[in-house]
Amino acid sequence: LSAEERAFVDVKLALAQALRTRRERKNLTQAEVARLAGSSQPRVAMMEAGDSSVTMDLLVRSLFAIGATPNDLAKVLAGRR
Repeated sequence: LSAEERAFVDVKLALAQALRTRRERKNLTQAEVARLAGSSQPRVAMMEAGDSSVTMDLLVRSLFAIGATPNDLAKVLAGRR
């Protein structure tokens, strides 16, 4: 992978971990996150696993759907170094 591709993968993995962490802290099931984000439970599981087929858009929208703010996402990204 190029440096840019590796950075992209790192960002996706950081967002995937943030989704799982926030979901667990809010005591939500994957099915509840799916409903809030307009997705499906298997798709949420794929997001949390860092599946390469999951879009960055869906990750970000799902985080926002469960209460994350742009500042929260900035902190996740800043902390990945």
